[in-house]
Amino acid sequence: MVRYVTRRLIQMVFLFLVFLTVTWFLLYILPGDSVALKYAGNPNIPPEAREVALERLGLDKPVLIQFRDYMFNFFQGDLGVSFNQYPRPVVDIIAERLPRTLVLFLAALVTYYWAGFLAGKYLAWRRGNRGEMLVTIGGVGLYSMFLPWFAFMMIWLFSVLLDWLPLSKFLDPEQWRDAPFRANQVFMRLFWVTLIASVALFASGFIARQTRSRRLGRTLRWGGGALAVGGFFFYWYGVDSGQVMRVYAGDIGFHMILPVLVLTLINFAGVMLLTRSSMLETLREDYILTARAKGLPERVVRDRHAARTALLPVATSLVLAVATVIDGGVITEAVFSWPGMGEILVSSVLSEDIPLAVGAFSFIGILALIGHFVVDILYGVLDPRIRVTEHG
Repeated sequence: MVRYVTRRLIQMVFLFLVFLTVTWFLLYILPGDSVALKYAGNPNIPPEAREVALERLGLDKPVLIQFRDYMFNFFQGDLGVSFNQYPRPVVDIIAERLPRTLVLFLAALVTYYWAGFLAGKYLAWRRGNRGEMLVTIGGVGLYSMFLPWFAFMMIWLFSVLLDWLPLSKFLDPEQWRDAPFRANQVFMRLFWVTLIASVALFASGFIARQTRSRRLGRTLRWGGGALAVGGFFFYWYGVDSGQVMRVYAGDIGFHMILPVLVLTLINFAGVMLLTRSSMLETLREDYILTARAKGLPERVVRDRHAARTALLPVATSLVLAVATVIDGGVITEAVFSWPGMGEILVSSVLSEDIPLAVGAFSFIGILALIGHFVVDILYGVLDPRIRVTEHG
């Protein structure tokens, strides 16, 4: 196993170098040269000033020299400065936008995967009941919706007609006028508190499933869940720093309701159908028949035997979705005016802001490689039948 992990890590490093190289050159050879035009084509700028601007941006060097310098600086943690927001470092821009994207899209991701897995599991287990057709048709209908149109209809319904939810953006400017915190500070605090509570909730459920005692399992599940949820609310209502931030975190959470709802309704059907299909295949396996022949309770057969194996393709899909969540969903961020990673990806490519675009894409590449690596390890954890074969 150690040799396998080491080999995979070496492969990840090599693939990332290839990805970074290809990305840099593809962006460099885009038609047009808006950066040089902006700094060197303005007739009001003296020739000496234009040369200084090009020299500071590194645009006066040959292409290969520019690439060599960029790669050398990249692996020292210096992603350069943005051409369009000069002299602001790329790292600062990404650090500003990344928390907004992570909080919104991870919340939506967890919500629709949880809903889709539960729905798919029960549809497969109770195949042929009255609600199966209704849930399936409704989910597939939502899944086939055109996202911008559906999002605008939800905005019209809940924000314009009913006036229940905010129209757009991620905060209320009036409420934040005299705020003692920056928005990103609240985003990061909200992210970490929610992540810790979610991990504790998942851990309690996982441990509960491993116990053979039904009563003990129920106690662990509900007790651990209550502690996780209670700890979440205790932080915001019982801890001084949480109490001060609570109003602003609540405002961000309030603005997240509509985009999370839209993403959940659009995407949960895909997870539901994937889970249902995988579960139906699993239920035909011999070991499921053996478990039933032993007289095990239906809940145990469903959750510990069938659902665990059926979770493999769903877990793969989830991890890979997490790996690409940094792109922020360009369409979703545009519709809801949510200034995240999706927006800077589009703007940096269109304006040929090479350092910013490469920096943003490099984060996607890193997360995608880590996601594939986690999937490989996760398969062995979820299905003991999968083993790593060493060669040589």
